[in-house]
Amino acid sequence: MREISHVRDYLTGLQDRICEAIEHADGSARFSEDVWQRAEGGGGRTRVLREGAVFEQAGIGFSDVRGTQLPPSASVHRPELAGAQWRAMGVSLVFHPRNPYLPTTHANVRHFRAERDGQPVAWWFGGGFDLTPFYPFDEDVRHWHQVARDLCEPFGGQVRYDAHKRWCDEYFFLKHRNETRGVGGLFFDDLGNDFDQDFAYMRAVGDGFLDAYLPLVERRKQTPHGQRERDFQLYRRGRYVEFNLVYDRGTLFGLQSGGRAESILMSLPPLVRWEYGFVPEPGSAEQALADYLKPRDWLTA
Repeated sequence: MREISHVRDYLTGLQDRICEAIEHADGSARFSEDVWQRAEGGGGRTRVLREGAVFEQAGIGFSDVRGTQLPPSASVHRPELAGAQWRAMGVSLVFHPRNPYLPTTHANVRHFRAERDGQPVAWWFGGGFDLTPFYPFDEDVRHWHQVARDLCEPFGGQVRYDAHKRWCDEYFFLKHRNETRGVGGLFFDDLGNDFDQDFAYMRAVGDGFLDAYLPLVERRKQTPHGQRERDFQLYRRGRYVEFNLVYDRGTLFGLQSGGRAESILMSLPPLVRWEYGFVPEPGSAEQALADYLKPRDWLTA
């Protein structure tokens, strides 16, 4: 089990490093921590920063859970795992900034393995990061995707980037709204060909998150804004809630596998505004967002 201990060490270290960086970027609030145990096996530590100078809420959790019965959201895709002992570990984060000009962001890196009668049945890595702006800036979106493209270079370069960018665009898509959740990034799952290479790619994605996001924090955290922008931010946060509760596989897996509800739902924004039939003013910055919620090649556009 030496391999899995290395994965666990990396994940707990990643959580520590991101928390330290976000506390520094916020400059005011600190993460609080809940350590929890799961009845069937395993547990985790959930960290949440609230009411900061930059972040209204920032949540990042590490979990390492075990079981013998996969939830329906997972078993329907992998019937060969029925009855196997499984173990899933990962780090997942969602940050909701105060300033409407600073995007919400999500990242996740994870590892799964299953055994039956002491023999491996399957293993894989998954993860990615994506960006959800309310008032997008082209330079921010290009920077985000350039970091994603650069970290893919040792693992297939443009071919890897194109495939996992497309996967991200397709996964974070609200079918009932006919729009993406944001401007995308990278998403991958079921990566289980070469352990060392696949683990290295997962680490590159995890490590690349801060390179992609922190420059945006510095650029946008003090951008002047008023109630109009705040209201639009709260309205668009509703789309985030819709995706997480209707489509997100991680949310479904966590809830169906008996996970800790508080840790699973920490991804939801602390405040949100619902408005029936909202239509932005023609030609407004709010209307312009719709053009960004369609997949495109951000690096050559």
